[in-house]
Amino acid sequence: MKLSDTIGALLTSKEENRVISIEPGQSVFDAIEKMAEHSVGALLVISGGRLIGILSERDYARKVILKGHSSRETTVSQIMTTPVIFVSPHHTVDECMALMTKHRFRHLPVIEADIVLGVVSIGDLVKWIISDQAQTIHELEGYITGAYPG
Repeated sequence: MKLSDTIGALLTSKEENRVISIEPGQSVFDAIEKMAEHSVGALLVISGGRLIGILSERDYARKVILKGHSSRETTVSQIMTTPVIFVSPHHTVDECMALMTKHRFRHLPVIEADIVLGVVSIGDLVKWIISDQAQTIHELEGYITGAYPG
């Protein structure tokens, strides 16, 4: 596991690579309920099989709660983030981390040929990086103690 590994490799290694989505005409209440049910912080907004937006807990907090709107009367399309920044499975873990840090978001769809393959979270990337560092530390310890395979 390295920073230069592809997001495709990360998606393949995830225990559960599921795409949880909602339609733009559904209520924000339905979206929040779905996020809670699946223990996720964002949903992809898909219409006609195409990704048209993303809705996060941050969108809800800033565009519904703080503005005094009703989550039952507000539709997903009214508060979703669009256009969506996404990557292909060929992007590296490092590239995705830089993109997410630069734009300050926590969920990144992975798309190829207009098909959503999955979503990576900042947590997924951090786990991957920590695993890479642990492996490097293990190899360095082996080198220092003379147990490193030569």
